[in-house]
Amino acid sequence: MGQRRFRLVAVLLLLLHRQGAEACSTIGCCFQSPPYPDADSGSASGPRDLSCYRVFSSAGYECSWEYEGPAAGVSHFLRCCLQSGRCCYFATGSATKLQFSDQDGISVLHNVTLWVESRAANRTEKSPNVTLSLYRSVKYDPPPGNIKVSKSAGKLHMEWETPARQDDAEVQFRHRTPGSPWTLGDCGRQDDSGFESCLCPLEMDMAQEFQLRRRRLGPGVPGGPWSSWSSPVCIPPEAPPQAGVKFSVEPLCPDGRRQVTLREQLPQLELPEGCLGPDSGMEVTYHVHLHMLSCPCQTKAKRTLRLKKKLVLSGAAYELAVISRNRFGLGPNQTWHIPACIHSEPGLLNISAGANGTTIHWPARAQGMRYCIEWQLQGQEKNLATCIVTAPQDPDAAGMATHSWSQESGALEQKACYRITIFASAHPEKPTSWSTVLSTYHFGGNASEAGSPQHVSVKKLGQDSVSVDWTPSLLSTCPGVLKEYIVYCQEEDSNQVSELHVKPTETRVTLQGLRAGTAYKVQVRADTAKWRGAWSQPLRFTIEVHVSELSDLSIFLASLGSFMSILLLGIFGYIGLNRAVRHLCPPLPTPGASTAIKFSGSQGKQVWQWTSPADFPEEVSPQEALMVNISWEKGVEADMGTLGTLKKMELPLRAPKPALDTELPLKDGSRCKAG
Repeated sequence: MGQRRFRLVAVLLLLLHRQGAEACSTIGCCFQSPPYPDADSGSASGPRDLSCYRVFSSAGYECSWEYEGPAAGVSHFLRCCLQSGRCCYFATGSATKLQFSDQDGISVLHNVTLWVESRAANRTEKSPNVTLSLYRSVKYDPPPGNIKVSKSAGKLHMEWETPARQDDAEVQFRHRTPGSPWTLGDCGRQDDSGFESCLCPLEMDMAQEFQLRRRRLGPGVPGGPWSSWSSPVCIPPEAPPQAGVKFSVEPLCPDGRRQVTLREQLPQLELPEGCLGPDSGMEVTYHVHLHMLSCPCQTKAKRTLRLKKKLVLSGAAYELAVISRNRFGLGPNQTWHIPACIHSEPGLLNISAGANGTTIHWPARAQGMRYCIEWQLQGQEKNLATCIVTAPQDPDAAGMATHSWSQESGALEQKACYRITIFASAHPEKPTSWSTVLSTYHFGGNASEAGSPQHVSVKKLGQDSVSVDWTPSLLSTCPGVLKEYIVYCQEEDSNQVSELHVKPTETRVTLQGLRAGTAYKVQVRADTAKWRGAWSQPLRFTIEVHVSELSDLSIFLASLGSFMSILLLGIFGYIGLNRAVRHLCPPLPTPGASTAIKFSGSQGKQVWQWTSPADFPEEVSPQEALMVNISWEKGVEADMGTLGTLKKMELPLRAPKPALDTELPLKDGSRCKAG
């Protein structure tokens, strides 16, 4: 009998075990012992951070946990013990999350104790216990995906709409930069305004990834479970990286347009792991901001374009900026100045000024074009130019367009150099549609009067040459306007005239072949391609006769005077010496009885009287006549002797030099010649 009872109990237990096993396969929580020994290995690794709660957006419940350690071959069991002491378990396999309902045998209105046991390699690891009321432990939803991000006082301000019926929440965030671990932060308790927000740190030069979560803070509840983390919120650096851009400008083409080529090198931004997708919000876009500086009177002078490699622009001056943009807005830009293309083409522009005003003519483009006429005083490039946008009538027979200003407007009336540029466009509202028709210089006012050089001067270079200098004409300040200088030279005695053509870059010329003692007149004027300038005030000059030119005559007269002086001195000296001898040593008479001197019979007595020459101013008195008896022997001639010897004596040349005239000297020559 006893043995039969024992067998019956064994059968009943077997049936109950089979029923339990069958019940575990059909009911969520198995109220049987788990299929492994109930022991804890005490390992530091294993399941942790168990959280069980009621899912707010559904009628179900959920438990989730984390497992630390190798996940291969691990089986997880969620254990639950009711207040009655009965316990059950859910076998989840390798999953770390379990969803169940109030029909799975777990009380949701009363406190229950839950923990996780993980079985691996005949080793059991347990998590800490959690005791709570599942119905009252509500898990809120995370912040929605449409989180608005802005900057506020150097921080990130995130804002989103509060999920329906999920008030009284507190919020946390976590963030990381590329290659760094998560850092946890607190956003604080939120109000009931319908919106929740959080202030987060902002990195200046690094990208960040943010995630947020929420939990319920109801009355009497110490704190519900945290929601799952939100989708990543990717934040680019506060200062977007600049693109490395270089550009080159080609010469202006015949159609009045030039190509600007951009060569950009976009930087590669390092991103966190959760922000590697294409729609992460980390994108940085680059644009070209174009500002046409020339023709400022047009209605729309600015335009923003997508960064592209080539731009086709007119010859105007532009300001080109490359701008970076991210989700926070514009970043720092890089700006370059493209100068205007200046080329002097005076033949294409015809300007006429009259009593009624100024009229300008230029080559017309296609019909329906609008033109921008810009004029600006030279040297004032930094200031805004004056311009007017006009749509002239159809071009004339010569293909020229025309525009006129009244005299009251004062346009181009100032005596100064203007830079005139004309642009054309069929779509003037687009700064990239303009082309350059012409760009040249023009001297306003009376160019003939302004062309007259001032301060003309003459400087002697030699006996037959001078240099003529003058200050530059005002026309020389206007590139391409001054054609040449004309130097006019006239010999006033014979009215012979010469005109010399001088390059516009020179202000000096040499005149040669001038005659000494001749009066000359010189004048200078500056001519343009269209107008003849006014002559400068006449300047008269004369080259004086140099002393060297009188040297031959002076030497001849001095030599003649010296000879006559020596001759006269010799004559007067001879006369004076003879008179002194006669007074000091008178001649003795010859005795008549002497036989020392005998005269021939044919020889008689002769009387010799010395008289002064008839052309001498002195006369000898008759009392001083000397009677001489001379006896001549035959064959002997009387030697009269030499009356005296006249020696030349050179007197010093003391002829006065010709007075120097204040006028410049001239030498032989009949006309002016350029040196």
